[in-house]
Amino acid sequence: MNLSLIPSDLQGVAAKVQSAQRITEADALQLYRSNELNALGILASAVRARKNGNAATYILNRYINYSNICVLSCQFCAFAAKKRDAHAFESSIDEILAAVEEALALGITEVHMVGGLHPTLTKEWYLDLLGRLRALDSNLHIKAFTAIEIRHLAKRIFKRSIPDTLSLLREAGLGSLTGGGAEIFDPVVRHELCRGKESAAEWLEVHRLWHGMGGRSTCTMLYGHIETLEQRVDHLRQLRQLQDETHGFTGFVPFTFEPQTTILSHVKAASAFEQLRNLAVSRIYLDNFDHLTAYWVSMGLPLAQVSLSYGVDDLHGTIMEEKIFHMAGAKTPQEQTVRALQEVIREAGRDPIQRDSYYRHLNAAGRPVPPVARSAEPELICA
Repeated sequence: MNLSLIPSDLQGVAAKVQSAQRITEADALQLYRSNELNALGILASAVRARKNGNAATYILNRYINYSNICVLSCQFCAFAAKKRDAHAFESSIDEILAAVEEALALGITEVHMVGGLHPTLTKEWYLDLLGRLRALDSNLHIKAFTAIEIRHLAKRIFKRSIPDTLSLLREAGLGSLTGGGAEIFDPVVRHELCRGKESAAEWLEVHRLWHGMGGRSTCTMLYGHIETLEQRVDHLRQLRQLQDETHGFTGFVPFTFEPQTTILSHVKAASAFEQLRNLAVSRIYLDNFDHLTAYWVSMGLPLAQVSLSYGVDDLHGTIMEEKIFHMAGAKTPQEQTVRALQEVIREAGRDPIQRDSYYRHLNAAGRPVPPVARSAEPELICA
């Protein structure tokens, strides 16, 4: 691949990409400050091709937001509610099972489930929910709960240690943790954005413990609000550091702040340019992550398609019903069909492949298959 279009000030980073060397935080900050979007796309695509060839994946999944009742009052959140609020909701286990059973008939392989920090749901409720979901289909992967939810369950509901709580949840059917609640790790930003929520160290501790038990999880970053570029880089640094330690993250899923109906509505939404740049920088910097997901719920499917040329190898999934972003004012659809996901992947010149919750490729029967052959590392010719 001819990279003669790489500007001179980025050729040092390009040389590192060429030789699969790790870039520094200063390099990442330089990339964030660059307006050479096409150059960033070329570099990010080289990393993506080395790791995943021409494949672009998607998953058949069903989102369940079981309740938005929450003891926290994060400044950025339009989802959470107190029990007395008009927009508060709480699904019963039977209602959740009915929704998942309907989705199973459509071929889903994963249920993705998060909610608020509910003050009164019991330990028995959570364990019964997981057990009954697992009983619907033993092959159904239950991806549930953020690190923030886990800490809440351990301290206030289960009244057990975090490892003990995780063990009980896994025995009941929990397959993997979601990556939500990370927001931006910087303490100043967290104080302004989600005062009272657990710290970065506490979020990281839950994932470290889960990975130490052999569990896997995704991780996230909520950007495009009050954070600085330096704070974004520091967030990525802490994720890369934990991945070096545990190798437990399956993929990284950044998404933009949705400002439309929160008290931070004065914040300007991240542009398409900024979203693509953030994805590209993330792909180049997170060298120990195999997968980068474009969250179409946040960015829309058309831009997610474009992101396939900026380091992305995964378009997330069918989802079927998403409430958190849409209650904040997102105008994207609440679900996508397999056909739509496949079409945008093919149109972008990539090979659409269904995956499971661990990003393993699935065959027509829904069984894991060996990874597709990855393309040879492209020659980077820097002018």
